[in-house]
Amino acid sequence: MTSYKSEFLNILEQRGFIHQGSDLEGLDSKLCEGTQSAYIGFDATAKSLHVGNLTGIMMLYWFQQSGHKPITLMGGGTSKIGDPSFKDEQRVLLTDEVIEDNIEHIKKTCFKQFLTYGDGETDALMVNNNDWLDGLKYLSFLRDYGRYFTVNRMLSFDSVKQRLERESPLSLLEFNYMVMQGFDFLELYRRYDTILQMGGSDQWGNIINGVDLAHKSDKAQLFALTAPLLTTPDGKKMGKTVNGAVWLNADMLSPYDYYQYWRNVDDVMVSTLLRRFTVLPISEIEKLEALQGAEINEAKKILAFEATKICHGEDAAKDAQDTAQKTFEQGTVGDDLPSVSVEKTELDAGFSMIDALNKVGFASSNGEARRLIKGGGARVNDETVNDENHSIDSKDLTDEGYIKISAGKKRHALIKI
Repeated sequence: MTSYKSEFLNILEQRGFIHQGSDLEGLDSKLCEGTQSAYIGFDATAKSLHVGNLTGIMMLYWFQQSGHKPITLMGGGTSKIGDPSFKDEQRVLLTDEVIEDNIEHIKKTCFKQFLTYGDGETDALMVNNNDWLDGLKYLSFLRDYGRYFTVNRMLSFDSVKQRLERESPLSLLEFNYMVMQGFDFLELYRRYDTILQMGGSDQWGNIINGVDLAHKSDKAQLFALTAPLLTTPDGKKMGKTVNGAVWLNADMLSPYDYYQYWRNVDDVMVSTLLRRFTVLPISEIEKLEALQGAEINEAKKILAFEATKICHGEDAAKDAQDTAQKTFEQGTVGDDLPSVSVEKTELDAGFSMIDALNKVGFASSNGEARRLIKGGGARVNDETVNDENHSIDSKDLTDEGYIKISAGKKRHALIKI
């Protein structure tokens, strides 16, 4: 393991955040000179960030904890284009109103638990790149900065090469995204003396463009640092489930469901996730990494609790933990178990097991619900249902006033009047 002089890089090394850097020795020295500023960009393509954004957020968290100033750059401008990196097709273009609404939701829900904002030297700062991108004059921008970008170099980046190799159209609009991101870095350097841009390894080309642009235009030495992308054992990006993205906004994904996401990760991922997404001391993580066999479940419970605590607060983490214990260990129903309310008349009339699975979100189609039933994974009040025409009505209500619907061993929800 590499040893650095700066606290920040040592923490990132220990916790598995370092994949590639433009000049790690130079960055290490710069971080030892005093408080520095670094940023990560977040496009506002939804009302919430998701688990896929957590690596960047945690890098900013540790940057602030190490005595430096983190900047969260909201892509009010770049969201109008959409990052084409490693995508097979152009993103749906969003209106200005939708982008601004998304930014407001993200501001309120996705950073407050991780970063401290304010006016102090090391307090986090949130800025919007639409403030400078929206007013650019096309001809003036091309004349002043276009000469610093070579198409040859831009075509060499993996994100572009893959798109071309697959013969997927790459519009001029999307091709300009990396130019805009490079200009963001230069603008933040000029405004806030920002010396470092961080991101996932898939952002290397976009980030290094900013380093090169600042060097050529302002003779500035800036730095790039990327973290390895996290993928599940089957090669998929972390943060996706059968039900969609794992959102950080509690209004879009409950703290209980967030807890359950971490509780059910693959065993081989536990060590990496404890280091990346909790703030537990490394010495404590090393003890958890030594657990074998069934004991790994205890490490998963700690991972789920700590990850939920840092995102949603300790009270929400405790409630999620209590609900999980009641549901999976004590055989009772926890208070935070997801629930769907229906009118009594609707329940009296009855609806099929397929409708029930769709209603609580365990299936996204009738076909998916049928496969779940045929596979023996569907249950009502812990009793297996094998008939897709099985009807559920008010007679199935327990004495506590709910019907428990289950899909497999790990997904449970309640239907209530």
